[in-house]
Amino acid sequence: MTVDKLTKYLEDWAPPGIAWDRDNVGLQVGSRKQKIKNVMLSLDISLEVLKEAAQKNCNLVISHHPIIFTPIKKLDTDSDSKSQIIKFALDKNITIFSMHTNLDFVKNGVSFALAKKMNLQNIEFLESIQSSQFKISVFAPIDAADKISKAMFESGAGIIGEYSECSFRTSGTGTFRGSANTNPTIGKKNNFEMVSEIKIECVVDSWNLSRVINSIKKNHPYEEPAYDVFPMQNKNINYGIGAIGHLKNEMNEKKFLAYVKSSLKCSSFRYAKGKEKIKTVAVCGGSGGDLLNKSIAVGADAFITADLKYHQFQEAENKILLIDAGHFETEIFGVKVLKEKIENYLKDNKGTSVFEFKGSTNPVKFYKQ
Repeated sequence: MTVDKLTKYLEDWAPPGIAWDRDNVGLQVGSRKQKIKNVMLSLDISLEVLKEAAQKNCNLVISHHPIIFTPIKKLDTDSDSKSQIIKFALDKNITIFSMHTNLDFVKNGVSFALAKKMNLQNIEFLESIQSSQFKISVFAPIDAADKISKAMFESGAGIIGEYSECSFRTSGTGTFRGSANTNPTIGKKNNFEMVSEIKIECVVDSWNLSRVINSIKKNHPYEEPAYDVFPMQNKNINYGIGAIGHLKNEMNEKKFLAYVKSSLKCSSFRYAKGKEKIKTVAVCGGSGGDLLNKSIAVGADAFITADLKYHQFQEAENKILLIDAGHFETEIFGVKVLKEKIENYLKDNKGTSVFEFKGSTNPVKFYKQ
């Protein structure tokens, strides 16, 4: 099993195309061609993580936070910790790969993992991401419609939420006249032809558009297939930010705060008082303060996230129970999601193990007298 094969599987689920445009997801250090021995997973990359990886014979480390986020101007292995990490990885032939905001924005990613840790029911995205889709329409002779639509589906078209192979077909009549230089599949050159055709319409994510168009051209019987591509303005329901769900049983504020502390294993957290009865809960792993107003608007009784500002607590007061449970504490459960997904994929690949870093990469400490 190569790094490329495993990471392609992961990116088919959490495409780099949904990541924040200023993010740096994917390969950080090393080679996609490398054959995998064992895999180490961690929220962050540190020298301690790589040392444990080397001890466990892991030559692939997958992190949530990328080690290279901004351009590196120099590699100073004497004094710069990031340079030392990169050198260690290269010396030990360890490939580093990161899944950051693409893991945040995918269904069953970081925020869904946080919602499940809270045992929320009927979990869905708090907010779908902005339009990143196109509608593609292709016109095909009736006997070729099934082959073409199958190829489009296999290339990533026609996915709407939990449904796949979604399309709409209409019947009509296509007309054309081929020049003397053509070799038409139906009819004759220089003749005006009328052909019964099927129009196939599908939605497709922007990062799959070229692949879908190529599948049409490869499987269409015409010399010059006719197809249209239209940008869509509606939000992409397949990917989103944050999550929202419902507690099985309503709790009062005091009981819910204790439940959060226990569920997320927080030593402490900040909060602003809101509603006294908690049933509907919104969450966002990591820095989710921008979703505060959305959480209030959709009727959430509580919102759990991290990295909140003072004025956001002011804004939430008496409107929603707002909890800053910590960046590390709200994202760490996404690592377990990756572990389960990779282990399931590697179940027939005997001899390859997947480990979670045993230590903590959380730089935030709490003083207790």
